[in-house]
Amino acid sequence: MNLKQFAARLGLSPTTVSRALSGYPEVKAATRERVLKAAALYGYRPNTSALGLATGRVGAIGIVFKGDTEFGPHTSEFMGGLGTRLQRDEIDMLVVTVGSAEAEFAAYRRLAASKRVDGIVLHSPVVEDPRIPLLEELGLPFVIHGRATAEGRHGWLDIDNAGAIRQATGLLADLGHRRIGFINGVRGRTFAEHRLEGYVDVLTEREIALDPQLCGNGEFTDEMGFRLMQGFLDLDDPPTAVLAGSMMSALGAMRAIRIAGLRVGDDISLIAHDDVFPYLSPENLVPTLSTTRSPIRAAGARIGDLILDLVQGGDGHTLREVWPVELVMRHSTAACPR
Repeated sequence: MNLKQFAARLGLSPTTVSRALSGYPEVKAATRERVLKAAALYGYRPNTSALGLATGRVGAIGIVFKGDTEFGPHTSEFMGGLGTRLQRDEIDMLVVTVGSAEAEFAAYRRLAASKRVDGIVLHSPVVEDPRIPLLEELGLPFVIHGRATAEGRHGWLDIDNAGAIRQATGLLADLGHRRIGFINGVRGRTFAEHRLEGYVDVLTEREIALDPQLCGNGEFTDEMGFRLMQGFLDLDDPPTAVLAGSMMSALGAMRAIRIAGLRVGDDISLIAHDDVFPYLSPENLVPTLSTTRSPIRAAGARIGDLILDLVQGGDGHTLREVWPVELVMRHSTAACPR
């Protein structure tokens, strides 16, 4: 049956039925429940075009990726959580890949003009992110995975990046380490700046000198971790402990340490961030790797909740969350050997 026939059977208007099926908050809970039960009973599935005409929505969320470096284990986990959550509500995900910042801006303008998506998930925010005023101007609802300094009607979900690195750096300082290396993300990205803030806070509190040679930045890859760790080890006064911003950069750091004839945990302590990957467990490494834990798949699912709430009329100012981060000690971390 079509929408008109289904609505007539329930004694409701087609608009009310469409809004109930789409989760509009102004539809009474009892009416929504009645419509959903009837849809299940009769096997009714709404026609996408008809639903869009009735609700003004197209049933798709967009996300734009820039360059090859934005695809990796973190992206896979995040997209798995987001996609699974959107599918529960039969919402499609439109993924656009571009090669430059200019192409990314053009993609947002195309998406707004064509009305192919109801909202946008914005990722990898920078401190003064120029994409935020653009999306505000285009009238596209959006939720950020992370945070930026700009205010607006958008929602966001972030972890306590500063707190995570503050915990890890403080632990290493408690173990007697005063030469602590830091493999961080790309400068300017909000999470990297927050993590640097946590790192500097602890060094300042413990009266440990900040050595710029012990801080490195880049995309979280095995190769980046390897090269930065090699640079640390070549210093006249190398670190006795290192913080790696991801599991991937930690793998590279461990490789560099072994090639140098040193042992992780005994000669150099290591703590990594982001250990929740089904195919890369810190407990299976030798030695087992200490980590700050952040469930990125769960974050993707929660971002799905937030963007759906926002496109249904939710207030972006109330759709903002900071998740705590857990520090998990394993065998890669020990007292300072010197």
